[in-house]
Amino acid sequence: MNKADLVAQLAEKLDINHADAAAAVEGTLDIVVRSVAQGKSVTIMGFGTLESRERAPRTARNPHTGETIEVPATRSPAFRPGNYFRAVVKEGRADDEGISVRRSSSHTGFDA
Repeated sequence: MNKADLVAQLAEKLDINHADAAAAVEGTLDIVVRSVAQGKSVTIMGFGTLESRERAPRTARNPHTGETIEVPATRSPAFRPGNYFRAVVKEGRADDEGISVRRSSSHTGFDA
């Protein structure tokens, strides 16, 4: 699935036009990217957490020459899936209707 497919399915699911669905997807992604770039984590209950991770500087080796190279510290985005997301994927329930990351205090969204 690509972004155009996501927009089309969101428009159909919410019964809105493609322009509004595209704006919703673009706006959400923009907020997530900017937040993670600022070092904040974005947690969507049941779906997962997006965050940036620091990688320490390290010494690497060129496999062709054997020469050592100093690699500086870097930051990269990371995603940790939530428990509900993991359970749905593990159980292979992708075709079920009504899969939702919504959460209530009395129902976890799946039968264990």
